[in-house]
Amino acid sequence: MPVIEVVDLHKSYRVARQRGGVFGALRHLAAGEYTDVRAVDGISFAVERGEMLGYVGPNGAGKSTTIKMLTGILVPTSGHVSVCGLVPHRQRVQVAERIGVVFGQRTQLWWDLPLVDSLELLRYIYRVPAERFRANLDRFRQLLELDPFLSTPVRQLSLGQRMRGELAAALLHDPEIVYLDEPTIGLDVVAKHRIREFLRGINQERGVTVILTTHDMSDIEQLCSRLMIVDHGKLLYDGVLAGIRDRFGRERTLVVDLAEDAPPIELPTARQVRADGPRRWLRFNRGDVSAAELIAQVAARYPLTDLTIEEPEIEAIIRRIYEGGL
Repeated sequence: MPVIEVVDLHKSYRVARQRGGVFGALRHLAAGEYTDVRAVDGISFAVERGEMLGYVGPNGAGKSTTIKMLTGILVPTSGHVSVCGLVPHRQRVQVAERIGVVFGQRTQLWWDLPLVDSLELLRYIYRVPAERFRANLDRFRQLLELDPFLSTPVRQLSLGQRMRGELAAALLHDPEIVYLDEPTIGLDVVAKHRIREFLRGINQERGVTVILTTHDMSDIEQLCSRLMIVDHGKLLYDGVLAGIRDRFGRERTLVVDLAEDAPPIELPTARQVRADGPRRWLRFNRGDVSAAELIAQVAARYPLTDLTIEEPEIEAIIRRIYEGGL
């Protein structure tokens, strides 16, 4: 049985027509004149236990609305949602006991309390047994390196330290599912690496299901094997991450270093798109020629000293999908 099941999910809002400024909107509101906005429009998917899933889309695509329905914060307009066999908006307390949530722009920690006190309070809220709390806290102290700032008030923590504290808070009660919304936003390279390693570890060791929404595609590439793309409330793509490149990133780039400078390279299967002295960038379509065949063609005409293959960036591919659809 999937740990999350979503079938034909819809969420619509009624907003007053925005004409004539604020007072015009109030008049439309008083007259009962509304416009229906479909934040989520017929989405269906299932998530198996232990998956790490990237859920991406532009601002206003419906990502946060979907997550709020999965957590029980919002009631669907229509459709079916099941999380751990429970209906979130009807069984919010039971669902809350089995999920963890981290929002990069919000905090579940107490601003003026030391981090360790916030974790203690959350222990009582989730009714975590003392022995299990100590075991989990000891583990998080080691994996997230919390000791240097456990006694520091949350308001004095750096962004990277606070996010490590947020992860500990979200996982303190051993949830089966964790929803992460922009968990590495604004972090430096070292902090991002530490958090990614931690998430990879709890997924592999404990089988925690991770749903990750982010604009940082390097998070998706390093953590997720499956990707879902949503836009205007509709699901555009649901499949393996590699399938995005195969389906939408047909063009690859061969970078070759010639033994000596030469005129522009002309081949029927590739086009030279850039040159920097003896280094040349050749763009080719993976459906027309393989990298091995193209390398052989170039090597037969020019002496080479080095070469590399550049795959299309996932971020660029997804941006094109946002702009042009499928």
